[in-house]
Amino acid sequence: MEAVQTLSEYELERGKPMPSKNHAIAQINLLAALLRFKDEYSILPELSLELDGQPFTPDVTVYPRLETDWQHDEVRMTEPPLLTVEILSPKQTMDELMRKAEAYLAAGVKACWILQPMIETLGVLQPGRKPQTYTSGEVTDPATGITVTKRSSSSQPRRLPLPASSGNRTPDGDGGR
Repeated sequence: MEAVQTLSEYELERGKPMPSKNHAIAQINLLAALLRFKDEYSILPELSLELDGQPFTPDVTVYPRLETDWQHDEVRMTEPPLLTVEILSPKQTMDELMRKAEAYLAAGVKACWILQPMIETLGVLQPGRKPQTYTSGEVTDPATGITVTKRSSSSQPRRLPLPASSGNRTPDGDGGR
């Protein structure tokens, strides 16, 4: 007999598992790092999207600077962002996130980051290009020009779950794995 899994309202509404503590820490650290770009870009966490008729709620989206109209809100954005970020939760698989990333890119998103807090790794995906894997250092996002730094938890007391420099990956982007 198979166990029945009950999904929370959060999981049903967003189509993804409820975030964990490490997921939340990774997300807030990433948002803190991205906030220095807020004059050029709109950095939006947990924004509801509808791309190619499919609902999505990435952990973070980055748009060219959007005007704010406090009297008229948008419940679900249909314009693809420049960048989406998905953070792997304990109940998700990499396969699930890769499928989401492929759907984002097919719908016109210019780049997708997949952050894996447990192994302190960031994957950067772009249409028609091999994924790049980062573990520490600095990376410049190809879609936005945003540069962020990720230091390994052993060398930095405050862990920033972000990308690495070209010195920390092999030419094919596999990080030496």
